[in-house]
Amino acid sequence: MRRSRRSWIVAGDLNGFFGLVVDNLSILGFIAAALIGIFGFPAEVVYTRMFPGTAFGVLVGNLIYTRMARRLAARSGREDVTAMPLGLDAPTSIGMALLVLGPAFVGFKQAGMDEAAAADATWKLGMASLIVMGALKFVLSFAGDAVTRLIPRAGLLGSIAGTALVLMGFLPLIETLRSPLVGFMTLGLLLYVLVAKGRLPIKLPGVFVAFVFGTVLFYGFGAAGLGAPGFQWPTPQPLQPVLPLPTLGFLEGLPYTVPYLPLLLPFGLLMVVGGINVSESARAAGDDYRTRDILLAEAFSTLIAGCVGGVAQTTPYIGQPAYKHMGARSGYTLLTGLFVGLGGMLGLISGLVQWLPLAVLAPIIVYVALDITTQAFQATPARHATAMVFGFLPPVAYMLSIKTGNPAWIDPARHAQLIGALDGHGLPELAVIVTLGNGFIMTSMIWTSAVAAMVDGRLRRAAAFLLGGAGLSLFGIIHSVDARGGVYLPWALEGLQRTIAWQFIGAYLGLAVLLGLLSLQRDPVPSAPAA
Repeated sequence: MRRSRRSWIVAGDLNGFFGLVVDNLSILGFIAAALIGIFGFPAEVVYTRMFPGTAFGVLVGNLIYTRMARRLAARSGREDVTAMPLGLDAPTSIGMALLVLGPAFVGFKQAGMDEAAAADATWKLGMASLIVMGALKFVLSFAGDAVTRLIPRAGLLGSIAGTALVLMGFLPLIETLRSPLVGFMTLGLLLYVLVAKGRLPIKLPGVFVAFVFGTVLFYGFGAAGLGAPGFQWPTPQPLQPVLPLPTLGFLEGLPYTVPYLPLLLPFGLLMVVGGINVSESARAAGDDYRTRDILLAEAFSTLIAGCVGGVAQTTPYIGQPAYKHMGARSGYTLLTGLFVGLGGMLGLISGLVQWLPLAVLAPIIVYVALDITTQAFQATPARHATAMVFGFLPPVAYMLSIKTGNPAWIDPARHAQLIGALDGHGLPELAVIVTLGNGFIMTSMIWTSAVAAMVDGRLRRAAAFLLGGAGLSLFGIIHSVDARGGVYLPWALEGLQRTIAWQFIGAYLGLAVLLGLLSLQRDPVPSAPAA
C-alpha cells in the first residue's frame, strides 16, 4: 500500500510556534535579567557561553519530539498527531538563576575571586548542575512509576507549588511593581486573556500580545519620561555567533554542586514526575507516546545542553492538548527547535532578550507561578489540600533568609555572642528561619507527604517519611546548619551548629515515634463519610 506523504508544516503549527517560542524567550529573558540586573553577572558570559548551549538543548529535544510525532503518525495512520512541546522548564530555570547561579556568583566573589573568575566558576557550576539533573532524570526514567507510587502527588506537586508561589510569584511580583505602570498593566492583561479567557480584538496568542504590549509600553513611557525612575535605553552587546562545542568544563564545576544538591536533586525528580504527567495528558488527548521515551528524550537533551555550556534544563510542557486544539502537529516543535537553537548560536536570541524589560518578563513568570499552584490543587485530592499548604512554609523561610542576606548567625565564631542573646524561649529566631529554609524543596516534599499519609490513616507511612527527614537532616541535605546551606558529616559540627542540628533531627525522630505509637490504636484515623 502506498504511504501518503505528510506535510512538515500545517497552518496550526504557526500558532503553536508563537506560543512555544514566547515561553522559551520569556524564561531566557528572565534568566538574563535576574543574573545581570539583580546579581551583577557579566552579560558577555550569559549571552555567549550560557545561552548558546542552553538553546542547543532546546533544539535537540524538539528535534527528537518532532521525530517521535512523525513516527507515531506513520505507525497509527493518523494525520492529527501532535508533537510533545519541549522547552526550558520555568520553575527550575528560574530557580537556577535566583537560587543557584546568582548566589553562587556572589559567593565566589566574596571568597576572593575576581569577577571574571567568579563568572567562569558559576558557568561551570551551571553546566555541572545540568549533568547532575540529567543523569538523575536518565536513571529515574526507568523507575518513574515507582517514584510516583512512593511519594504522593501532594508531596510532589505541593513542593514545587510552594516554591512557585513564594519564589516565582512573590519575588517577580516585586520586580513587576518596580515599574508599576507597565508591570501591573501587563500582568492584568495576562490575567484577562489567560485566567478570565477574555477575547482580544486581534487573533494572536494572548501571551504574545501581552509580551509586545508591555514592551511597547515600557519604551514608550520611558521615552516620554513617564516610566519608572532610572529608565535607560538598553546598550545591547553586539551579535556574536557562537557554536556550542562540547567541553569538559562541567567536570571542574561538579565539586561546586555539592552545596546545591538539596535543590538540584528535587529539580530533576520533579521533571521526571512532570514527564509522566504530560505523557498521560497526551495519551488522554489521543496521542499514545511511550512514557519512557518521553523521559529519556528530556534527559538526553538536558545532558547534551550541560556538555555544551547550557545552564537550564529542558522538559516536556504540560500543554500538549492545548497545542493540539490550536491545530498544531509536528511542525511547531521543529520550527521552535530551529528558531531557538540556531538563534542561540547566531546571537539572535541574545539580541532579542537584551531588549526585553524585566517589567514585562516578570508578570509572565508571576502568571506561571499562579498557574502551577492552581494546577497542583486541581490535580491533588481535596483532602490533601491542608498538607500542601503546610508544605508552602519552608519556601517562605528561604525567601526570608534571602531578604535578610543570609547572615552568618550560625558561624561558630559568633557562638558566644548568640548564646548571650538568647531570650530563654529557644533557638535564635534567625537561626530557625535559615535552617528551615535550607533544603526547602525536599523539606516541603517530606512535610506534605507525611501529613497526606496521616490524613489517609497511614501513620506508619507518615513515620517513615519523618525518619527519612531525620536522615536527610543528619547530613544537612535539609535543615543545613552550614552558613552556605551545604552538606556535611554530622560529627564535624561544633557548638551551636551541633545543637541546632540535633534539635531538628530529634524533632523528626520524636514525631516519628509518636506516630508509630498512635498507629497501634484500632482505627486511629476514622474514615471520612462519603460525600
